[in-house]
Amino acid sequence: MSNEISKGLISPAIATEFKMIVGEQYMLVDDENLQHYGHDQTEHLQFYPEIVLKPSNTAEIAAIMQLCNKHHLPVTPRGGGTGLSGGALPHLGGVLLSTERLNKIIEIDERNLQVTTEPGVITEVLQNAVKEKGLFYPPDPSSRGSCFIGGNIAENSGGPKAVKYGVVKDYVLNLEVVLPSGEVIWTGANVLKNSTGYNLTQLMVGSEGTLGIVTKIVLKLIPHPKFDLLMLVPFSSLENASAAVSAIFRAGFIPSALELIEIDALKIVSAMVDSSAVPVNDDIAAHLIIEVDGNNMDVLMGEMEAIAELLVQFEAGEIFFADYAQQKAELWKLRRRAAEAVKANGYTIEEDTVVPRAELPALIKGVKLLGQQYGFKAVCYGHAGDGNLHIRINHPTIKNSHGNSEMTLALTALFELVKSLGGTISGEHGIGLIQKPYMQTVFREANLQLMRNIKRAFDPNNILNAGKIVDLNNQVEKR
Repeated sequence: MSNEISKGLISPAIATEFKMIVGEQYMLVDDENLQHYGHDQTEHLQFYPEIVLKPSNTAEIAAIMQLCNKHHLPVTPRGGGTGLSGGALPHLGGVLLSTERLNKIIEIDERNLQVTTEPGVITEVLQNAVKEKGLFYPPDPSSRGSCFIGGNIAENSGGPKAVKYGVVKDYVLNLEVVLPSGEVIWTGANVLKNSTGYNLTQLMVGSEGTLGIVTKIVLKLIPHPKFDLLMLVPFSSLENASAAVSAIFRAGFIPSALELIEIDALKIVSAMVDSSAVPVNDDIAAHLIIEVDGNNMDVLMGEMEAIAELLVQFEAGEIFFADYAQQKAELWKLRRRAAEAVKANGYTIEEDTVVPRAELPALIKGVKLLGQQYGFKAVCYGHAGDGNLHIRINHPTIKNSHGNSEMTLALTALFELVKSLGGTISGEHGIGLIQKPYMQTVFREANLQLMRNIKRAFDPNNILNAGKIVDLNNQVEKR
């Protein structure tokens, strides 16, 4: 297959047209590349596209979409390949469109506190570039060192800083988008307030590449805080750790990050990165990582002391204060690499549930009971400050939830619990392919029909990331 297109939807004539658009170097059909672009970080799933295209600009993407729309070819857009819900999996074959060559930061506007960027810029690279100007782009998913800002737009990503600063949608001002037809639009304006018609910008954020392909992004920035303080708090029970979260906010504090990590997850990630920065004694069930930031060190010290006093009533253990940048970096490394570590240790199925933060104790207790009922182990960690708990599942015989009837029963029970607690099934990872069967758990049919109608309005031929979030037709997956 190294030099010719695989047999399927794409004819040699169409392949020739693709080659004219992107150049032979950026049209890939060899086995190695088809395999690489046929998976992301979702479970152990693999789907093969027929062809991978790597355009370099908006005009090339528009030409590709015009051609695909004309021939009704499925197109799967892909950013950094770090997704966890199957949003970038080419399950229908066809074209895999990578945005990795659209990797320029176009302008940092210090006068208006804005940045204009292409979607293929790595999130941490963007954050570091604006930080050099004294500016701050807060959304920081755990994969910020490898995920693309365009993928963050598609999933409405959050991360630890979301508890104080909000998620991606709170920073997007305007988007250049290539529609499935190949037409190019800007969704809004580079302004802080906009009440001009329907809010197409916010509709695109979190739409997971099903409505259009984002090619330029205008983001709001804020001044970077001068100081931050970090502490690690151990608890003898998961329930006390999660109950303490709500108490912190009720007492009037707003941390810049408030993360929970269960001891089993911490043991796994500590072993993987060979770190002894955090104690992993058997009498500890979980830790909270609590950060505050701002511009007045005396105020921050006072907040940390008051939070520490508050946690005594939840039977917190000895609190560790990270005094140096290296200590802070070590703690954050452990937290950010938790997903990678537990997946490598057999916890291949991840759920991204979110509940009102006061309901976290009930959610964690329910997860453990469901594990006993359905025969799986689970570890919990995540953004406790905003009620967003990542639940990693290790089943002795089931490694992929997608298409597995036994795991579907277990996850349906989990999501029904989440709904009963006032929550929903995804806080920041999106619906994609693997969460789609559970949309009816949290939505009425009227809601789903509205989503289908929106999809049809943007993509009447149903070619762009079809079969993600909602189904329009019966599609046959290509394995």
